[in-house]
Amino acid sequence: MITEIAGITATFLITLLLAVFLGKYISRVFTGEKTFTDFLSPLEKFIFRFAGINPKQEMTWKEFLKAMLTVNMLWFVYAFVMFLLQGHLPLNPDKNPGMTADLSFNTAISFVTNTNLQDYSGETGVSYLTQLFVITFLQFVSAATGIACLVALLNALKERTTNNVGNFWNLFIKTITRILFPISLIVAILLIYHGTPASYSGKDTVITMQGDTVQVSRGPAAGMIAIKHLGTNGGGWFNANSAHPLENPDYFTNMLELIAQVLIPMAMVFAMGYYINKRKFALVTFLVMTIGTFCLLVPTVVSEIHGSPAIARMGISQPTGAMEGKEVRFGPAASGYWSIFTTVISTGSVNSTHDSAMPLSNLMQLLGMMVNAFYGGCGVGLLNYFIYVIIAVFISGLMVGRTPEFMGHKVEAREVKIAAIVTLLSAFLIKGGTALASYVLVHDPNIDWAFKPSGWLNNPSYHGFAEMLYQVTSSNANNGSALAGLNGNNIFWNVLTSFCMIIGRFLPIIGPVAIGGLLARKKYIPASAGTLRVDSFTFGAMIFAVIVIITALSYFPPLALGPLAEYFSR
Repeated sequence: MITEIAGITATFLITLLLAVFLGKYISRVFTGEKTFTDFLSPLEKFIFRFAGINPKQEMTWKEFLKAMLTVNMLWFVYAFVMFLLQGHLPLNPDKNPGMTADLSFNTAISFVTNTNLQDYSGETGVSYLTQLFVITFLQFVSAATGIACLVALLNALKERTTNNVGNFWNLFIKTITRILFPISLIVAILLIYHGTPASYSGKDTVITMQGDTVQVSRGPAAGMIAIKHLGTNGGGWFNANSAHPLENPDYFTNMLELIAQVLIPMAMVFAMGYYINKRKFALVTFLVMTIGTFCLLVPTVVSEIHGSPAIARMGISQPTGAMEGKEVRFGPAASGYWSIFTTVISTGSVNSTHDSAMPLSNLMQLLGMMVNAFYGGCGVGLLNYFIYVIIAVFISGLMVGRTPEFMGHKVEAREVKIAAIVTLLSAFLIKGGTALASYVLVHDPNIDWAFKPSGWLNNPSYHGFAEMLYQVTSSNANNGSALAGLNGNNIFWNVLTSFCMIIGRFLPIIGPVAIGGLLARKKYIPASAGTLRVDSFTFGAMIFAVIVIITALSYFPPLALGPLAEYFSR
């Protein structure tokens, strides 16, 4: 176990070191300073010229959001049609059929919203064409959308008074060409070197050591696996995700994929400090996020290493910890580390079965998604964190009897109302969606079988409730991981989670960008002796307390009915 703890410690420290350097580079990209990727400038100019876009055109926050929402709607329509028709299109050596309308609707929304919830069965559900030109494409553009929207917020905070939050198209394209594509290329090459397939061949026939003949799927997987982690997308080329030996061949690739999925969310915190010249505020933000993450990580790793209490009461030794649903290549510590960071970061990829995790681990995973602001997804993690900052500023102002201010601008009723709506609607979606699923399951047995196929919930009691709660929470947090005891491929779950994903993705983007745009238009107020310092460790403690209180008040009842009840019943 000491070796396993050393492995996850090294993984975190390497990620932190790389994030500091990457954060400075990202800041230089968006400030227009010289970088080693300037050779890509002609390609960017060609894209702008071909698309008829003026990248220097200033945009208000409303124009910025209009551009972002319009292009995302077009991507949804494109993806929906491609999934429906994939059985009739080329690059389909395994003859995978087209999706049903409800599954196509869900899958298109899932990848447009950076969720990557897969209600289809991995390599058997999509063709090479849709894997590459729909799924992998959307993994790049959805991640770039989140980062571009964060930079728009930072542009609003950077200036004293302005209507310009930046040009969406310029920020979007540079995110792909200067950040996502180069790093994805490096990660993909390393994966290929360690055995991840990158060919267009169909299934291969393999005879196992015990004499069984099996069909093993292959395909150009390495590139998709690289961007799915780097862009905090999640999902998997193979149904077993990163527990599959071709998707995650060894401990090196396990570390590589862990570093990749945490790298940009962590780097964006440091990039914020460099970009708006508020390095101490970035440091306080990093500490709040890191402490919050470790509060979830430590209980999970300890719980998984100690194993199942129920098995221990039977007098059975568990020297290797809780190994059900885990890969022996990685062990319980690395699997617990992955399960927390994949839910905190909102990647949603897995290297073990979350359904087999200890109840305390499931609780920590749910809390990570419910907070959705400890690092979070590419760009959107800091956008979610900004909502908590606004609430903390408002409460702090009330406590000291002053008009709330943030970075030289008054925070008034309109901004606080937007922050409150974002926070409350998230809780409404999670609790309301879970309540609706519980009602359909228990109180309406005569519902049309096509709407609610029998057998979509395989576990009873507390764990069954936790599976429904997890599915809705994961969709709202744009995470995409799931507890595998719930079969989501039916009309009810495909529709319910689709709306959770749409609202859970775009409202937490629209809200912070709108607040930033509204604040930036106001008259700048120079700091004075009575100004609330948002870069102090005291204010950091205030934000942490706000996050804990809001999460506890919002989600304690459903958590008590699910993972907490299961934990105390063992």
